[in-house]
Amino acid sequence: MKRFCLELAGDFACFTRPEMKVERVSYDVMTPSAARACFEAILWKPAIRWHIRKIEVLKPIRWINLRRNEVAGIISVRNVELAMHNGNGILGLHIEDERQQRAGLFLRDVAYRVHADMEFFHERDRSSHATKFHEMFERRARRGQCINQPYLGCREFAAQFRLVSAAEKGPPPIAESRDLGFMLHDLNFAVPHDPSPRFFRAQLEHGVVHVPPWNSEEVRA
Repeated sequence: MKRFCLELAGDFACFTRPEMKVERVSYDVMTPSAARACFEAILWKPAIRWHIRKIEVLKPIRWINLRRNEVAGIISVRNVELAMHNGNGILGLHIEDERQQRAGLFLRDVAYRVHADMEFFHERDRSSHATKFHEMFERRARRGQCINQPYLGCREFAAQFRLVSAAEKGPPPIAESRDLGFMLHDLNFAVPHDPSPRFFRAQLEHGVVHVPPWNSEEVRA
């Protein structure tokens, strides 16, 4: 494995707590699953897997209350199947019928420095080697290239990103420590059609959250 570091920043962020059924309430700090998605937005291949190891909080934790409109419904799979079979169909949603307002407690003016390891599975791509993907990620991250725009929990909260070299000395993490409670680590996709969440007890120690390995005893279903 090789370790990489990204600096992520944005005006707003929402790393939604799964126990909140209606309102959008964010965790205090970026979750490992949201961090992994940012790395995958820059480079994802079947032969690699990202493991988040450490999240550094670079700006004070600040909040904002917002109420916004959301679309409650989704286009049914059955309608899509019929449209594909018949060659035409109604796949639109009437926003006025599906609109609902939800309150949200979001983070604002956030910045993180995220450390992650790239794992390469040679059996999934025997014609390649790990160095190829290391160089590919570094090249794309330096140029600001991505498959889709990285985001901070919700797609409307776009993240600015840049690659941080090992020799670079950036701003220090915030001087704050607190118990963050149980935080979402990631989803277990052992059953693809029914992924299950796994959690760990997160601790903010002088502005840093250390993320335990996926298969450690600290990560619970």
